[in-house]
Amino acid sequence: MPDLSEIDVIAPNFKKRMSGVSSTVIRLVPIQARSIGIVTSGPKSRLPDDVPQVPFAKLLTMSARGPSGHRVWHARRNSEMLVGIVLKHVLRKKLKLLFTSAAQRDHSGYTKWLLRQMDHVIATSAKSAQYLEVPHHVIHHGIDTDVFHPVPDKSALRASLGLPASGPLIGCFGRIRPQKGNDIFIDAMVRVLPKHPRVVAVMMGGVADKDQAFLDGLKQQAYDAGLADRILFLPEAPDFQITGYFQALDLYIAPQRWEGFGLTPLEAMSCAVPAIATRVGAFEDLIKDGETGRLVDIEDTAAIADAADTVLQDLRLHAQWSAASRSRATEHFSITKEAAAITSVYRDLLSGT
Repeated sequence: MPDLSEIDVIAPNFKKRMSGVSSTVIRLVPIQARSIGIVTSGPKSRLPDDVPQVPFAKLLTMSARGPSGHRVWHARRNSEMLVGIVLKHVLRKKLKLLFTSAAQRDHSGYTKWLLRQMDHVIATSAKSAQYLEVPHHVIHHGIDTDVFHPVPDKSALRASLGLPASGPLIGCFGRIRPQKGNDIFIDAMVRVLPKHPRVVAVMMGGVADKDQAFLDGLKQQAYDAGLADRILFLPEAPDFQITGYFQALDLYIAPQRWEGFGLTPLEAMSCAVPAIATRVGAFEDLIKDGETGRLVDIEDTAAIADAADTVLQDLRLHAQWSAASRSRATEHFSITKEAAAITSVYRDLLSGT
């Protein structure tokens, strides 16, 4: 267990179930720990052993000062902001309070109050920054571009995953629910696939009990369109297997109606797979429209279908988008860049600059 007397940064993770925020903490903290003393704190059963962590009770009894005088408390949820405020003002811990905001909506009065108590705020996208009324700057999420990389033999990879070995493959991955626009993806595929007999579409993701009827309706739609053998519905893959499914694709579609950030198009791009996405979340920051893929308006099924049809017909355009996608991901959105940028904020806060 890390010695808190040597720790400069605490990045709490108080959510009991796995979430996008939890995933961010799990990905970032081990990388940041290479250059600064940092731990997380939360339900231990939910955190991998390689993530530096301490029990919550240790936070209550830790020394008031860290090795640099203050410590940074990096919250990503309202509950974590509140605990940081209590530790600082009630238990008199010497903390600099930092919050990362991904929300793309007007904040409640309570959240605005919490934000005003922070020493600094990070926004994950230009859109989320628009809703902040406190000093902030933007640091995009990143991914491990060494893990998400192109493969030379897609046919062999597909065979190992039980996917069609030949022909273009279009994917749409993530939680299956109306918010994610899975129905828009199926509508678009019903338009596109009859024009391209060799193309297969894959939708993969977990589904909650309340959304099972929604998924059943999508499967029925594919069956009614005579495409049950060309629109595949796969269960959610474990984290350590998901990379291969991105690498197997030729085109990725993100048809979300709403998204906080959205890493899946970026994970596809890092595998040299161009993406077509709606203008939600951080997609407008990630995708260069007409260079690495296409951006379309929310619920514009026709635009998604037209963009897919265009790139499927033009092999030269597809090759250009693929190469540009990989370059953009590695140059601008690697997780090491994200970790370094956030760590720089930590150091500024610790030094008082």
